[in-house]
Amino acid sequence: MQELVIRDADVVDGSGADSYRADVVVDGGRIVSIVKEAAAAGCQRPRARRELDAEGLVLSPGFIDMHAHSDLALLRAPDHSAKAAQGVTLEVIGQDGLSYAPVDDRTLEEVRRAITGWNGYGDDLDMDWRTVGEYLDRLDRGIAVNAAYLVPQGTVRALAVGWEDRPATPAELERMRQLVAEGLEQGAVGLSSGLTYTPGMYAADAELTELCRVVARYGGYYCPHHRSYGAGALEAYAEMVALTREAGCPLHLAHATMNFGVNKGRAPDLLALLDDALDSGADITLDTYPYTPGSTTLAALLPSWASEGGPERILDRLADPATAERIRHDLEVTGADGCHGMPVEWETVEISGVTSPALADHVGRTVRESADLRGESCWTTARRLLVEDRLGTTILQHVGHEENVRTIMRHRAHTGGSDGILQGAKPHPRAYGTFPRYLGHYVRELGVLTLEECVAHLTARPAARLRLPDRGLVREGYRADLVLFDPETVLPGATFAEPRTLPTGIPYVLIDGRFVIEDGRRTDVLAGRAVRRTPV
Repeated sequence: MQELVIRDADVVDGSGADSYRADVVVDGGRIVSIVKEAAAAGCQRPRARRELDAEGLVLSPGFIDMHAHSDLALLRAPDHSAKAAQGVTLEVIGQDGLSYAPVDDRTLEEVRRAITGWNGYGDDLDMDWRTVGEYLDRLDRGIAVNAAYLVPQGTVRALAVGWEDRPATPAELERMRQLVAEGLEQGAVGLSSGLTYTPGMYAADAELTELCRVVARYGGYYCPHHRSYGAGALEAYAEMVALTREAGCPLHLAHATMNFGVNKGRAPDLLALLDDALDSGADITLDTYPYTPGSTTLAALLPSWASEGGPERILDRLADPATAERIRHDLEVTGADGCHGMPVEWETVEISGVTSPALADHVGRTVRESADLRGESCWTTARRLLVEDRLGTTILQHVGHEENVRTIMRHRAHTGGSDGILQGAKPHPRAYGTFPRYLGHYVRELGVLTLEECVAHLTARPAARLRLPDRGLVREGYRADLVLFDPETVLPGATFAEPRTLPTGIPYVLIDGRFVIEDGRRTDVLAGRAVRRTPV
């Protein structure tokens, strides 16, 4: 007898087609049969060792988080309820050009320091891998949800070139090509960049194009956090479109939005750019999170010249009064490239996490609020945080626009990505709430998308970008990565005040046919594994 039958589910299958009532049978980690309208037709109903009554629940494919920062969280906290409880069955990590493979001993230490604010320092983990393949093998020991990996271009550049702002030599470029190829051969699904983060931002377009040619050869895709989401944002998008078209490489735009005051109401301009490219044959997708504030590290706002040489050189510059004053001028007057070319507005920068307990009273306040409480300038407060927290401070940046968020999520190339940073006392609620917020707020409450459209955005469309032939749809023979949710009650629990609260209305989540969430509670099942690139 087969393992499980899910009875009388309202199936939203991920294709965008209308829902239907069905019994769905799962066995051996796959969907083995779908019997539509079995009860109404008086048919012989399928039997299994376990029968789950899904009356009133929607059955959909598991959600795919196209932009996640769980690179160490998957290893550190196997429970990983932040994502499992949302119905996420697959995350794409290695984002924004900085992650932990491929590395050598020197580069690993530098990267750990650079993105402590994203993932913690990692001294609680045995980082015994060095290659992409070894990291994926580590994930295969058992994780809460599945994970796919992007080769991080900034880490590759740190390994081959260092943290200096200069062109790569021909030998260094060839080394980077080799590293990208090796990562793809070992199972990575593509290449990411963080072009407002060092050292990835030091790469010229010609260098990025050469790496994208390698990605295209292996059937992967390029996922850039491009050079600006503020001043010159539209030109930065156009740069990525042109670059990937020259390389013949598919493009997936990370957290694709238009932020800061200069871009209020400009989402249609972005979509017109993308539609022109799509209509002329470009292969483009994008992801967004359904919130207006962004989240990153405080150090990410610094001008690139101040970050050259790596984390220790940043701290040296901050310690020098004259250099620190130059940094302040770039941040507050000129507009640093790390802050997307915009002069920083400290009242929009909220401190969401610190690594030093002595700085905990800053959390939940904007830099301006913290500065006012201390009777000092905003830069004095920010500089103290950077130095005393050794660049580990995370922030929310309240610079987005709701109309842009809604306009972009309707687009035909749109997918969902949380961009969830799990570090800090008060992380962005998108880490715990992105997918139920799409379903509850933007589908049920606002009607921005239909339920069928939204599920397609969160399942089949990202699975197609990842070239996964047996995920993203409720189909016979497909993997049983499934979510059961109540369309009338699903909502995020996470708020800006209580960002780690789990969602409601998602009682069951299955990965590989095994219950990861059952009756609304996390089980001890670790059914997730590394999902490797499908060979071309």
